[in-house]
Amino acid sequence: MAIDEVFKALADPSRRRILRMLSKGDLTAGQIGQDFDISGPSISHHFNVLKAAELIRGRRDGQQIVYSLNTTVVQDALTLILDVFAKPGHQETFDET
Repeated sequence: MAIDEVFKALADPSRRRILRMLSKGDLTAGQIGQDFDISGPSISHHFNVLKAAELIRGRRDGQQIVYSLNTTVVQDALTLILDVFAKPGHQETFDET
């Protein structure tokens, strides 16, 4: 996991909204897209940023792509964020690669 990619992905409110939607269960690209008032290419860009950060996974199901939250990477990112705010003397080290 590249932490810079995760922070880049989390920086956008639309991408955070997609993650919240996927936290409730897998959704198709169409199901997610209909909740947004943006173009198809724009929503596709958001999916690509989230996939590059490994926060979501996409799998083809016939004609559709079904997205799911990559909970392992989400948990790792949360651990790294919490480490940043840990009390001095209680910090754990982490590898940003």
